[in-house]
Amino acid sequence: MPASPTRRLLLAAPLALPALSLAARAQDRPVTVASKLDTEGAMLGQLIAQVLEARKVPVRTRLQLGPTRILRQAILAGEVDLYPEYTGNGAFFFQEEDNPAWRRADTAYERVRSLDAERNKLVWLRPAPANNSWAIAVREDLAQRSGLRNLEDLARLLAQRNDFKLAASAEFVESPAALPSFQRIYGFSLPPEQLLILPGGDTAVTMRAAAERLNGVNAAMVYGTDGAISALSLRVLEDTKGAQIVYEPAPVAREDVAQRLPQLQEWLGPVFQSLTLTRLQALNGRIVVEGRPVRDVAREHLRSLGISG
Repeated sequence: MPASPTRRLLLAAPLALPALSLAARAQDRPVTVASKLDTEGAMLGQLIAQVLEARKVPVRTRLQLGPTRILRQAILAGEVDLYPEYTGNGAFFFQEEDNPAWRRADTAYERVRSLDAERNKLVWLRPAPANNSWAIAVREDLAQRSGLRNLEDLARLLAQRNDFKLAASAEFVESPAALPSFQRIYGFSLPPEQLLILPGGDTAVTMRAAAERLNGVNAAMVYGTDGAISALSLRVLEDTKGAQIVYEPAPVAREDVAQRLPQLQEWLGPVFQSLTLTRLQALNGRIVVEGRPVRDVAREHLRSLGISG
């Protein structure tokens, strides 16, 4: 004999209690926030963790956990819940390095957001408007004197004069994705006498060479958000034609965490939107140039946005 509606409700009630209990426990479970080894990664991870803490979300930090490969494996395995990643790395996660979508900020974000949601149940929040790809920076005095704002301006300058000299690593000079890509897209060529090739790939060394005019150097290979750029009076030339893949930092969360915390975008969106290229350079500079603790720099930036724990 079928159970009455009242009987069915009573039978269902004990089954609902464990589900409610599990939901409550899930809400209290700490969110594991991680980051990569580098200074910028640690600072972005601190920003994420401190925003969650300010919202009374339990957080467990695993900052500077490892390189990209380790972080990617950890979030896919569920060992990490949330960490800052760069949109352009999607080109390599999904073996699409030749797809032109990765060379524009808007399409790079949409591509990685869509692919990771579909294939890996990962949620990409909106990225910061700051590109951390390979770039060419020039001395500020040269930029002002010659009206250099982007790589198109540089191409015009190089067609008129040859007193330009770039400090770079061998990888930057030789890799088809780096200087050769800039030269091909913008139609200029730097002969050996206009290059100072330094060992290793440390941009701190190339920037210092430009700042000190080492062997006539007045430009340097950099990453777009390097912390010492402004401190050394250098200017990053904008890649207006998309010679490089765009690497904008964004919070990436596991889908179940994003569903458990539906306000993640509301909380983190304004923070990452505030991280313009110059702002991110300045924050990195406080750490790598001034020697300030990462946690303090992150806390001060959040307070400037009206967010505090």
